[in-house]
Amino acid sequence: MTYPRVEINLSLIRENANYIVDLCERFGIEVMGITKGVCAIEPVVRTIIEGGVKKLGDSRIKNIKNMKGYGIDLPIYLIRIPMPSEVDEVVNWADGSFNSEIEVIDLLSKRAVSYGKLHKVILMVDVGDLREGVMPEDVLKVVGQILEMPGIEFEGIGTNVGCYGGVLPTIENTSILVEIAKDIEKRYGIEVKTISGGNTATLKLVENGELPTRVNQLRVGEAILLGADSTNFRKVPGTFQDTVILKTQIIEVKIKPSKPIGEIGRDAFGNIPFFEDKGSMKRAIAALGKQDCRIEGLIPLDDSIKILGASSDHLILDVTDSMEEIKVGSVVDFKMTYGAMLGLMTSPYVEKVTV
Repeated sequence: MTYPRVEINLSLIRENANYIVDLCERFGIEVMGITKGVCAIEPVVRTIIEGGVKKLGDSRIKNIKNMKGYGIDLPIYLIRIPMPSEVDEVVNWADGSFNSEIEVIDLLSKRAVSYGKLHKVILMVDVGDLREGVMPEDVLKVVGQILEMPGIEFEGIGTNVGCYGGVLPTIENTSILVEIAKDIEKRYGIEVKTISGGNTATLKLVENGELPTRVNQLRVGEAILLGADSTNFRKVPGTFQDTVILKTQIIEVKIKPSKPIGEIGRDAFGNIPFFEDKGSMKRAIAALGKQDCRIEGLIPLDDSIKILGASSDHLILDVTDSMEEIKVGSVVDFKMTYGAMLGLMTSPYVEKVTV
């Protein structure tokens, strides 16, 4: 058996998808299943679809091309603003995209016309998180420009919170979208079909019955894949969390001091580390490192094991109080945050297995 490896429990992910879809459907909300967290590998994508998701989104055009190659015939959207250098592929492979720059939408328009296609656009609005998005006061002008572009269908508006600035979704900031949609409809005499009100973090408003009624789409990845909501620092009620497990193998076990001996400079990543002197401890090294994932996002299943730190290729563990004997060749399991999963799934050095 190969280590390190990530084991993905498809049946639990299917249950999570089904629960989220059912929850949202009760409020008239469409779930766009976000596949970037697992690099859109086919078994997981098909499992998400089996869970009831009818539309997919990913931030990487390569993943979208792969999904189309699997024969996935659902609408798939590019959820990161397209790069000018990739507009040809976006028009050819994605059914729609999320945008905030009129110059990019103009490029999409030209390519769509040349290929005889109609490309759907959701205009992102910045309601405070300060990642992507047109400022609210500029939306009407930008929508007017989009409506004049051939080959482009203005589908609606959306927003994102929690991913950069940590801004929590609220009734107030999601209501901004609803009011803007009303203004668009009044000014241009059109229907704003989609109001994409956020991501996993916005589910809390749905659960509490607080999401404005016209918001009719959420882009959900983390809650389906991990049953978690990092922005609100919680487990999503009704979902499973032991869906994705990292298995690592131990390559060294020694009794060593807890504090390095000698003058302390910077580590391999340019940081000046601090170590508390706890005396001698039983330390184990797992064959995994910062090159593979965000170590801070790993959570040992055995809570008596503590992560001390890591270099690029070595994960240092305190196994002094472990309930099981840890020796060379032992396998230590971890749950993970969304950020850690992104790295693990992207790393070519970590095997991915579906169970």
